[in-house]
Amino acid sequence: MAAANRPQQLRVGRLTKAHGLKGAIKLELYTDDPERRFVPGAEFSLQVPESSPWHGKHLTLRELRWYNGHPVGFFEGVDDRTAAEALVKAILWVDQPADEDQEPDAWYDHQLVGLAVIRDGERVGEVAHVDHLPAQDLLVVKTGRGEVMVPFVSAIVPAVDLEAGTVTVTPPPGLFEELPDEPEPADGGDAEASDDRPDAD
Repeated sequence: MAAANRPQQLRVGRLTKAHGLKGAIKLELYTDDPERRFVPGAEFSLQVPESSPWHGKHLTLRELRWYNGHPVGFFEGVDDRTAAEALVKAILWVDQPADEDQEPDAWYDHQLVGLAVIRDGERVGEVAHVDHLPAQDLLVVKTGRGEVMVPFVSAIVPAVDLEAGTVTVTPPPGLFEELPDEPEPADGGDAEASDDRPDAD
């Protein structure tokens, strides 16, 4: 699952590691259609920290190659390993044509914010915003107890229904509530009474 960071854009990949000495960079793909997204001349917006020299800039793809089943990108203006390393962890976005169908299991932030979060048929909160982290996206859910960060993965968020205005979650124990303390032993009395008993052998 993925959430797009802004209207009319799709997140399609992340730069993970410099490859070789000539500026190539290994990619983690977030698209089911790399042959369409990663063509020579494709231009990508960059999600990088404000302190990065690449902040506010774009990347243009020269070529996408595959090495041992892993995609590696070559980009204009990235000609050595030092330049490639400066782009590690950058997230790549592309503009989505207005007449193009949305990719499966991909939503824009503005579509998700405000949706009711449903667990076991009951509303537990609503989506306040979406955090885009290098490893995965997080749904930040506003509940009566405060904000809960829910990993936006299919195992925990199995369904998003925009028409119904709901997000269904199947969270692990403890994510939305505090786990109860361990139950007292069945044969244990109160502390004062137990102090008066002789110790057992």
